Amino acid sequence: MAVDRPTRPPIRVLIADDQALVRDGFAMILSEQPDLAVAGEAGDGAEAIRAARELRPDVVLMDVRMPNVDGIEATAAICRDTDAKVLVLTTFDLDEYVYEALRAGASGFLLKDMRRRELVDAVRVVAAGEALLAPSVTRRLIADVVRRSGGPASRSAPHGDDPRLARLTARETDTLRHIARGLSNAEIARAMVVTEHTVKTHVSSLLSKLGLRDRVQAVVLAYETGLVRPGETAPPARP
Repeated sequence: MAVDRPTRPPIRVLIADDQALVRDGFAMILSEQPDLAVAGEAGDGAEAIRAARELRPDVVLMDVRMPNVDGIEATAAICRDTDAKVLVLTTFDLDEYVYEALRAGASGFLLKDMRRRELVDAVRVVAAGEALLAPSVTRRLIADVVRRSGGPASRSAPHGDDPRLARLTARETDTLRHIARGLSNAEIARAMVVTEHTVKTHVSSLLSKLGLRDRVQAVVLAYETGLVRPGETAPPARP
């Protein structure tokens, strides 16, 4: 006699964009997937905040440039008040607003000209608690925006002066530096001569101590504090 296996509830997505056609298009794509469900839609940031608080979605697709309350302010409120992960929607991959959204708590960003599969995969990845972007892509994005915006990393600020980093152990600081340089857990393990399990423990601990949601936020902080500077590359991992 066959036993029914328990099925996971679908990933619930809130779509926030001021263009109805864009919302309809995203909703159609997501609704075609059995493991995804559209929890609701919002036409501006204020509606997105209200909907996120009421509907408690797993993921929010957030347009940056919206009337009334923009996507950055909405992202900050949603990340503060709910457990939803925010994916920022933008037209340009180096839009300065993307950096501000990442600082506000977003887990990554998507270009509006993405393919269907990219959208679906991105929602699943972020819902699973991972950063949307490959670390190296995130590093290049943030390094470029910090450099253009005159952030601490561009002024060569001494990272030892930042009290946030004082909370970390030496190994956790090394782990954070490697994350910001674009190394995966396996590469960090080889560089530090430890197991991947140990690296995961360091990552979890440093995120908790620094009050960060994910690795994207860790990369932002590493550049903000000057721990890693634009153009700095990772040392070769040990074989």
